[in-house]
Amino acid sequence: MAKHFPIETLIGLARDDVDAAAQRLGRAQRERNDVQAQLDSLVQYRDEYHARFTATAQTGMPAGNMRNFQAFIDTLDSAIEQQRNLLVTANARLEAAKPDWQRQKQKLGSFEVLQARGQAAEARQTARRDQRDADEHAARILRMRAEGV
Repeated sequence: MAKHFPIETLIGLARDDVDAAAQRLGRAQRERNDVQAQLDSLVQYRDEYHARFTATAQTGMPAGNMRNFQAFIDTLDSAIEQQRNLLVTANARLEAAKPDWQRQKQKLGSFEVLQARGQAAEARQTARRDQRDADEHAARILRMRAEGV
């Protein structure tokens, strides 16, 4: 049975931290993509609405319709501005999540390096012990032969 070392507990906890940071990063990326998609939709809708209005306005339009159009365009512009502000916030959250994930990955990597060094040192110690045991066994056999046993 393999020995359990405290570093294994730390590695397990670090893996959990990496997973949690990766989930936060993924969630921030999805939120940012959703905000961007909504912004793109609003801009596209505004452009299409403006194009339809321009085509209709060329044939003549009552002043009330013109005011309604301008009010609606103003509302769309306001919604687009709010969405752009949300995008700035979503980008900031995404950029903040990246270094956290990288730090967690680096910490896990450090623990794994320490574990590998410990395992290598243990393997060297075991190899030396096995070699010493083999040497003692060979020496014992030679002594027994020399004594004529």
